[in-house]
Amino acid sequence: MTQPSLLSTNEVRDRFSKAMSAMYQAEVPQYGTLLELVERVNQETLSQQPELHRRLEAQGELARLSVERHGAIRVGTAAELSMLRRLFAVMGMYPVGYYDLSEAGVPVHSTAFRPIDDDALAMNPFRVFTSLLRLELIESEALRQRSEEILAKRDIFTPGARELIERHETQGGLTSEEADQFVKEALETFRWHQDATVDLETYQALHDEHRLIADVVCFRGPHINHLTPRTLDIDEAQRRMPEMGMNPKAVIEGPPRRECPILLRQTSFKALEESIRFAGDAQGTHTARFGEIEQRGVALTPKGRALYDQLLTKGRKQTAGLDNDAHQTVMQNVFAKLPDNDEAMRREGLAYFHYHLTEKGQAAGDIGNADMDALIAQRLVEAQPITYEDFLPVSAAGIFQSNLGGAESEAYAGNANRDAFEAALGAQVTDELALYAEREKASKAKVLARLKG
Repeated sequence: MTQPSLLSTNEVRDRFSKAMSAMYQAEVPQYGTLLELVERVNQETLSQQPELHRRLEAQGELARLSVERHGAIRVGTAAELSMLRRLFAVMGMYPVGYYDLSEAGVPVHSTAFRPIDDDALAMNPFRVFTSLLRLELIESEALRQRSEEILAKRDIFTPGARELIERHETQGGLTSEEADQFVKEALETFRWHQDATVDLETYQALHDEHRLIADVVCFRGPHINHLTPRTLDIDEAQRRMPEMGMNPKAVIEGPPRRECPILLRQTSFKALEESIRFAGDAQGTHTARFGEIEQRGVALTPKGRALYDQLLTKGRKQTAGLDNDAHQTVMQNVFAKLPDNDEAMRREGLAYFHYHLTEKGQAAGDIGNADMDALIAQRLVEAQPITYEDFLPVSAAGIFQSNLGGAESEAYAGNANRDAFEAALGAQVTDELALYAEREKASKAKVLARLKG
């Protein structure tokens, strides 16, 4: 009997991310405008910066730029999170990183489901930042119990999705036809629903505790609340957003503009106010979905992250209430202590790099025991920044707050609980810094092996 031909998880992820983008564009037309803006800015940036164009092409990042997205969802129970882990595994996406957003007054903790291997990232680096509501942080016992009762009654997955997840697990993959059906079924989990599952009074009580709690508890599923394209110039995108009819948040989150971008910078247009029908036929509105843009830079080492965190804390103390221009000026001054030069960051061990042979290196014979710095100086080897594929807790929380309309709350602060999150997930999260370190180490070993062959 002939075995069915199974699709790679990369192909399933590619189909799903494109289908989700189409769905979200139909639901939130301004998202389509956002994509147009980002594409225009990216094309202009590439034409103005030929060296950036060359580097992205050499790294295989140019092809992925147009399909690159990350989404974000929030779930309410351990069972929902655990099943999501299995759903994302069908697409070759695994939990990377633990994020405690209670640090910024948001009662959730999170991980990012994303591809891990270089080839998978190059094909489609689709990520979904996934947050679990922390009901234990709700002070009111009555509200906590009411939330648990509401969440216990819903199933955010279709029977078809559950069946296809199990089929993937038992047969080691899905056929092309099964993958198409899986995409259709899985999209239902992320679809927007105008009908709330609770009455207006319950919604208002949860909303008054924290808008995000109402967003998670009061609907049939964890509607995707944004899809984020990657821009090469977030400052220019932010500047043009009002011209395209979008109301951007006050400041760009994350590090300041640099010649050598680091980590992640994010901005968004503010959440849409949408009509909702509550149980009992009451009408109201809810704000949850918005349009976000990101710019990605090099991944920083533990040493680099420690310096980044120190500078960010210092900068945030000086930027409260400033507009974006003033905010960026202050942050650029503060971040002057972090070298704005790839080679300086590499030599000081502040960032991760991928090493590969130049044309001259490929033609070289056995070079003996030269160290990496000497090989780079001789132009036999080139070091390229490894793109940061993950997220920043403070930036993520800043986006949450600006779009939920809430001020930071000290009530939830300082409650990291990675063990509880992993117990709910049903697996350990992968340490993102270990992934970057391994990628750098493997590229060095490959280069040295070739030159000593």
